[in-house]
Amino acid sequence: MPAATVTPALRQSVRETFKRPAWLRTEILAGLVVALALIPEAIAFALIADVDPKIGLYAAGIMAMSISFLGGRPAMISAATAATALVIAPIVASHGIQYLFATVILAGILQIVLGVLGIAKLMKFIPQSVMTGFVNALAILIFIAQLPDLIDVPWTVYPLFALGLAIIFLWPKVTEVVPSALVAIIVVTLIVIIFNISVPTVADKGELPSELPFFFIPDVPFHLETLEIIFPAALAMAVVGLLESLMTAQLVDNITDTGSNKTRESIGQGASNMLAGCFGGMGGCAMIGQTMINVRASGARTRISTFVAGLFLLILAIGLGDIVGLMPMAVLVAVMVYVSYATFEWHSIAPRTLKNMPKSETLVMLITVIPTVVTGNLAVGVGLGVLAAMIAFVRHVSHFATVSRSISDAETKATYLVTGQLFFASSHDLANQFEYALDPNHVVIDLRQANIWDHSTAATLDAINERYTQRGKTVEFLGLRGKFPLGRPTARSQET
Repeated sequence: MPAATVTPALRQSVRETFKRPAWLRTEILAGLVVALALIPEAIAFALIADVDPKIGLYAAGIMAMSISFLGGRPAMISAATAATALVIAPIVASHGIQYLFATVILAGILQIVLGVLGIAKLMKFIPQSVMTGFVNALAILIFIAQLPDLIDVPWTVYPLFALGLAIIFLWPKVTEVVPSALVAIIVVTLIVIIFNISVPTVADKGELPSELPFFFIPDVPFHLETLEIIFPAALAMAVVGLLESLMTAQLVDNITDTGSNKTRESIGQGASNMLAGCFGGMGGCAMIGQTMINVRASGARTRISTFVAGLFLLILAIGLGDIVGLMPMAVLVAVMVYVSYATFEWHSIAPRTLKNMPKSETLVMLITVIPTVVTGNLAVGVGLGVLAAMIAFVRHVSHFATVSRSISDAETKATYLVTGQLFFASSHDLANQFEYALDPNHVVIDLRQANIWDHSTAATLDAINERYTQRGKTVEFLGLRGKFPLGRPTARSQET
């Protein structure tokens, strides 16, 4: 698999990049490739939302440029996405385009609020198996999204598609100065133009805009009824957008071996969506496909590439729309198929990995992948994956609690040593591990090597004490900390 040249500095800054022409060239060319790939994608997402193509293009350009300043993850690309398009499509159908802009602005406000409240901290509760499932699901979705441009098309599309893939994979063996995706786009486009080959082009996706976007306030009534209409869609857009953006940011962190400010990214996503809505865009979030083109395929590492992508997109769409419209979809599909291939975590399905990986981890990954692919909704897959991981963890930890019994030499005292983690799952059968009828009158339950995590365990200990008390026996608890409902006068507790 071709790999872009990785810069020596783990955390490459914008200032350092401007001092090094080779780094700056990489950032600019990466931004150009992303811009070319963004145009048909943005148009397609606009069609999903049933709005004019320029609304998708405006969103892509405004978001990419603004997030380059406001975001917390350098080199990540944010623009119009399918996830947000699906959420806002009903608003457009029922109330019109102005309500869409109001929804996008409100979603941005909600994202800022969620960012300030620290929603980014929840990322630490997403296990690696869910992250792997998230990446694999998106790789599959990226590939599936390209199939309409490869089905029921002129036969000449297929050799052009194959040529594009061949250039992308083989060009890095010649040089890595120019991104292979850019070379493929230029070569295949020139072939189509020179030989006048009739194949679907970018222009077939929709009409490109002829003017720059301008700032305005959505023309909607400012009262409670409007809020009732747009709030559900805005909240869904805010949550889905943040989830996809934060997980994409984490993926880029792993690829580049650098950290990012997730709280700043959350707030930046909100501010970018507000700007997109005020400039006539449909809003969006981080894009895994274009981000992988930028970071993995082209080697970009700074905010420069993100800003250049947004700037070039508007320049190309508005100023050079006729030329851009001639680009064959076949080569852009080839670029996205390569992105799908490069994004998929192939090691996660390798026989050696599956053999050594705990079955629960593999199951969690599949539970994340399958619902995401079937529904096309990232939130559903990740939510189910996290839930499955929680259940697997609870099931695993519940086996860590053990009870051992010993009798004193005089057979006047029974001692139970309880070790491990006691919570609702592990303490469920705890009460059944004591010999209530056979034990002598003095019973010691040693909890000094156990950790009590919830009220369910305290209730279980209270039940154990109750059962001994009914038989006229005395219970002594060792190492019981805190206030628990062990109120019988025959029960004694000792803190350590």
